[in-house]
Amino acid sequence: MADYKKDPRDISSRFPHTYAILLAVVIIGAALSYIIPAGEYDRVEQGERTVVVNGSYEQVAQDPVSIFELFMSIPTGLIEVADIIFYVFLIGGAFGVIRATGAIEAMVQKIMTSMQGNEKLMIPVIMTVFSILGFTTGMSEEAIIFVPIGIVLAVALGYDAMVGTAMVTLGAASGFIGGMFNPFTVGVAHTLAELPIFSGALFRSVVYVFVLGAAILYVMHYAKKVKNNEKASLIYEENQRGQINFTADVMEFDALKKRHVAILTVFALGVGVNIYGIFVHEWFITEMAANFFVVGMVAGLVARMRINDIFDAFIEGMKLVVFGAIIIGFARAILVVLESGIIIDTIIYSMSGALDMIPNALTALGMLVIQVIINFFIPSGSGQAVTTMPVMIPIADLQEMPRQVAVLAFQYGDAITNTIIPTSASLMGVLAVAGIPYLKWVKFVWKITVIWLLIAAVGLVAATLINLQ
Repeated sequence: MADYKKDPRDISSRFPHTYAILLAVVIIGAALSYIIPAGEYDRVEQGERTVVVNGSYEQVAQDPVSIFELFMSIPTGLIEVADIIFYVFLIGGAFGVIRATGAIEAMVQKIMTSMQGNEKLMIPVIMTVFSILGFTTGMSEEAIIFVPIGIVLAVALGYDAMVGTAMVTLGAASGFIGGMFNPFTVGVAHTLAELPIFSGALFRSVVYVFVLGAAILYVMHYAKKVKNNEKASLIYEENQRGQINFTADVMEFDALKKRHVAILTVFALGVGVNIYGIFVHEWFITEMAANFFVVGMVAGLVARMRINDIFDAFIEGMKLVVFGAIIIGFARAILVVLESGIIIDTIIYSMSGALDMIPNALTALGMLVIQVIINFFIPSGSGQAVTTMPVMIPIADLQEMPRQVAVLAFQYGDAITNTIIPTSASLMGVLAVAGIPYLKWVKFVWKITVIWLLIAAVGLVAATLINLQ
């Protein structure tokens, strides 16, 4: 059996810590305030949005950031985005309670084991289930615990561990890329872009169908090759050496019970209430966080958990998101420094000027490339949103491009490469549990990653042409 105690960061630990990278960018931003000319745009209120006035940029007196101001930017950044940070904490806590009930695990195991003996449906059904969890709960690290079950089922049907791992991870990734109701990425980005939360969900759903469909066909094609010829498996050598040997004893989740169904119903109703509140009553992150808090508490009570156990699970859920939550404040510190040095508008002015002669569709593709590069260094979706949206949104305004397109570029740039970059802790954790060498995984996944990027590029061009709002 694969070693569950392997360090999932064996490869990723060779790269600087995400917090170290962000602090380095803050320091560089402070240094640039001594070099880049200070300048400002005029800004006006248009409805609920603050927009940059095109043609209003002018240089102002230099005001470089001092060393003490540099370090003050960290707590200042945390304070400025406190509402988003606590939104992430509260939703993470609510999900922690739901996970503590075992309802999601029981449901997924029930669905996965019911697919035994039905190989034609197993891959599409399991991947679809995980994709739903991806675009509703932002499933990422949580997928790790289901990988052994996926491997057991895949091997039992004559496939390999790569198929079992891909069913879980690429399924969840497909939903994460779709992101229709992902509170940690799209929700945060929409807040920063001053857009209605989860707006453009119909367009995202269309792209999601193509993303998920491509992933399902990709995994099924590989699975068919392996079943016809076991030597076609990319991990054939590992199998022969016994490095990957899962058995049914990994299935330790509770059987699906009536209380699990009741808890899942509470969760589904909570998501439904959020969607209703967002689109009918214009709810924002405060209302969403409050609703999810209620969902978590009710789920705990339905599970007959003691009140202390509910809050223990709530705290554990918040611990799981602390890495991404605090990154939001560190990322905001970059903006604090650039604003203190009065150089952020100069950066926006320069970037926008370079894009003036390029069609908007190509500008959107350029944003996608930038987000893909940044995602390698900042794999936290919410942290990446806070880092990039304050620059990308004004550029979108100046280029007369819909803000929704800028959010889409962030969303796809953040999500797609999470399945291949070694700085993704969730990916490295999955591979450690599965016993799959990283380079073998890259050999398997690079083609679908390229396919997803092409789908995203087409989606961005389409969103620009239809002026998606």
